[in-house]
Amino acid sequence: MIKSLKRYLNYFSVTLLARKERVILVRDFFSYYLKKSFLKHSYSSHQKQKALERSISWLLHSQENSMDKGFGTYKIAEGWTGSYPETSGYIIPTLVSYAKSNAQNEMIKKAIDCADWLLSIQRPSGGWQSMYVKDNKPEVVFNTGQVIRGLVEIYSYTEEKKYLQSAIKACDWLCSIQEQDGSWKKFAFMNEKRVYDSYVDHPLLLVHKITGNETYRKTALRNLEWIINEKQLSNGWFQDCDNTIKHNDRPITHTIAYTIDGLLECGMYLKDDRFVVAAKKAADVLLDIFDRENSLNGRYDWNWKGSEYLICTGCAQLAIIWLKLYRLYKNEAYLYAATKMNNMLVYIQQRNFNERADTRGAMPGSFPIWGKYEPFAFPNWATKYFADSLMLELETTHSNN
Repeated sequence: MIKSLKRYLNYFSVTLLARKERVILVRDFFSYYLKKSFLKHSYSSHQKQKALERSISWLLHSQENSMDKGFGTYKIAEGWTGSYPETSGYIIPTLVSYAKSNAQNEMIKKAIDCADWLLSIQRPSGGWQSMYVKDNKPEVVFNTGQVIRGLVEIYSYTEEKKYLQSAIKACDWLCSIQEQDGSWKKFAFMNEKRVYDSYVDHPLLLVHKITGNETYRKTALRNLEWIINEKQLSNGWFQDCDNTIKHNDRPITHTIAYTIDGLLECGMYLKDDRFVVAAKKAADVLLDIFDRENSLNGRYDWNWKGSEYLICTGCAQLAIIWLKLYRLYKNEAYLYAATKMNNMLVYIQQRNFNERADTRGAMPGSFPIWGKYEPFAFPNWATKYFADSLMLELETTHSNN
């Protein structure tokens, strides 16, 4: 408690002394507590396209501030972190998608550079480490799955076998360490079984689609069945869903959304309604909460009772999920919720003053910025998912017109 208090006092003091960052702090205070203005704004497609451009520019700025070709996080009190292999892996598809739709071929070269760097740090086992690269942690299941996403994307674009071979090596390792019940524990984060590994199952299926290796499909299927049969309550909530032990009874929306998205994407690929229905059940509860309260908390317990401040990453991920469900079911409620969520996130990103390049266009970890999740920081994954949610919304509304 004392350690946490000292850390927060440092965050506040550093931010208050930094002229431009101080404005973010003051703006968040007025927006959240006095005017609730983050709930009231609506943005046109043109304005959302500009917000998307700002987010992509910030991601590239993050790579430029890296010692390698990966992507880091900006923290107001500490500056730039080192690169994060996990999130660098799944930022690659974001850059490629944006580059293809906006004729930015040079940007794809930056994504390829990142993939080559990831190849260079793959462990002999086939996995990738957890945390930031400077932490030199052991290889971890979840992080490895996210790097596979990036390698598959670059292989699909270049057709260079080194990317596929690396992804196959990683998939073989994931299959070799799976538990009998379908979960992962050994080499899992904190050595704990977690349901958000559904977001690892989809990368396995991506490589299955290319190679036809049935072991990858069976491994993913065992994990998915463990999740829906053993870990999902009748009200849609997931047990063992948080990325901590202390707060596992009320997971963050970030890991809840990982779990939902993994189930949804795998269910669609496998043409298995069991997983789509399981994903939809949880997504619908959060949609109802958002529709009722016009915002979301950062954590939710087994009874879907919320606590803590809004987590921007989880909100962007849920907008993506609702847009996918809209495409699947054509229920306008999903499109409305996703559009409203993205309006709120654009407001949070669009701070309307002369910021440093280190924060301009970036999405904070929490809103307000002092929330417990990534406080006073701009994690690259928050901006990545915000960009993805905007691209999917703009694509969806364009196809509707």
